[in-house]
Amino acid sequence: MIAASAASAFEIATKYRLGKWPEIAPIAKNFDALVRAERFSVLAVTAAHALLAGRMPGAHKDPFDRLLAAQATVEDLVVVTVDTAFDGFGVPRLW
Repeated sequence: MIAASAASAFEIATKYRLGKWPEIAPIAKNFDALVRAERFSVLAVTAAHALLAGRMPGAHKDPFDRLLAAQATVEDLVVVTVDTAFDGFGVPRLW
């Protein structure tokens, strides 16, 4: 399964709204359609994901990253990112 997290949609929309990532506008405005066009699934955030994200040890405080790491753990997925901060969560990372 290739999935795009609802947490990623939230982060994209938030950064766009705050003006921190203006060039992401096409994705912020069309996330669902773009995900469907790529035939990805949208991975909802569940209580299990949220609870694990809140309990995960480590100094990394970014709530979006914590949710993605928790989702990868619970759903047995690989996170596709160049961000080495995910290595501290012990989740498999590609890229």
